[in-house]
Amino acid sequence: MSATTPQVPVVRRTFTQLLSSTRRGARLARLLAAEQCRTWEVAPTITERVVQIVAELAANAALHGRVQGRDFRLALTFNTTADTLRVAVSDARGDHLPVPVATARPDEAESGRGLLLVTTLADRWGTEPYPPAGKTVWAEVSHQRSELPNATGATVQLASIQFYSLIGVPRDTAPWKTGCGGPLG
Repeated sequence: MSATTPQVPVVRRTFTQLLSSTRRGARLARLLAAEQCRTWEVAPTITERVVQIVAELAANAALHGRVQGRDFRLALTFNTTADTLRVAVSDARGDHLPVPVATARPDEAESGRGLLLVTTLADRWGTEPYPPAGKTVWAEVSHQRSELPNATGATVQLASIQFYSLIGVPRDTAPWKTGCGGPLG
């Protein structure tokens, strides 16, 4: 008779929603992600990062992945055992793949930095085909990543500070100082 090690069950929770490929749809995606994280009792440090990632990926789907009459899809998958949340945003434009951060637009461009922020906030991200002709951009956020202790909003603000420092924006004029809400409010 051999002894077996008890296995911890893997619990995955999922949320999926089709949203209009508009600014309103992108904003709703962000709000739905925040509410779903609260419902699942996701740690605040993960929630902050997930909401910002959803905002960036949904904005990209609405701005660059839009096809008339086609919605984009938001999917959240929370692995409670690993304390990891996966964000996936799918759109109909498989011909418009994200530009890797290393080849992103020059500093003087007014857009094109959203994926740099996703790279900063996510533990990993990538793309995959979304049949029949679309793409899915996904990002994973894990609680194991080192965080700033005892500060609500500090993780996202630190990522924002690092991001804006990379692109040369002075700290006293960055959006968290001036009250800008991001690309879509």
